[in-house]
Amino acid sequence: MKKLVLCVCVCGMLAGCGGTEEIAPERPLEDIYQSAYQEFNKKDYEEAAELFQIAESQYPASPWAADALVMMAYTRYMDKDFAGSILAIDRYMRFHPGHKDVPYMMYLRGMDYYRQVSDVRRDPGMSVYALQSFQQLVERFPKSEYAENAKNKIMILKNYIAGKVMYAARSDMQNKNWTSAITRFQSVVTTAQETVMTPEAMFRLTECYNAIGLPEQAAGYADMLKKNFPDNEWTKKLK
Repeated sequence: MKKLVLCVCVCGMLAGCGGTEEIAPERPLEDIYQSAYQEFNKKDYEEAAELFQIAESQYPASPWAADALVMMAYTRYMDKDFAGSILAIDRYMRFHPGHKDVPYMMYLRGMDYYRQVSDVRRDPGMSVYALQSFQQLVERFPKSEYAENAKNKIMILKNYIAGKVMYAARSDMQNKNWTSAITRFQSVVTTAQETVMTPEAMFRLTECYNAIGLPEQAAGYADMLKKNFPDNEWTKKLK
């Protein structure tokens, strides 16, 4: 009798719990997708991203799982949640390395960093990450539809990074910290030759070496400037 009473009590407790906290069944994947795109079209990017995340997490084995991550990454990008977008891209790359949208996701990662690039007077960390992302895309998928745009971004970023170095080097000159200034200007000449900063860097090197009493080195950079940039405005400033 005691066992029977115990069984009845337990069943009653379970029935009571079931009446207040029913476990909701998973929504069909098609319904989640439809809702996600509806929110996306309404520009409610935060809600759309959450729905794409639910679609991917509840149906990870679905053929649509990779697409859900692509849309989640893009939607978070549109919502300016760049960190969230990068996390979605990292998950995509880990679980779908051979998917057709890998070039796009590499490009999107670069754009996540690119959109966070700030003033040249501030730390250039994001520009370096963006540059690396775009370079990896061009190296791995040189014929992808995103490669040309990535190349343009690479040039912009190289000029930006060189501009950051030039800004610091000019400050060194003002403070008569010649050794540091020379090191910075030389780094632009040797590692950023294709940027618009190179002629000025060569001109500034002539100034620095003259300032510390090394006219031969100054003349060497002056000749380099004349040879490589004969019509440049910085060449015309040489005395």
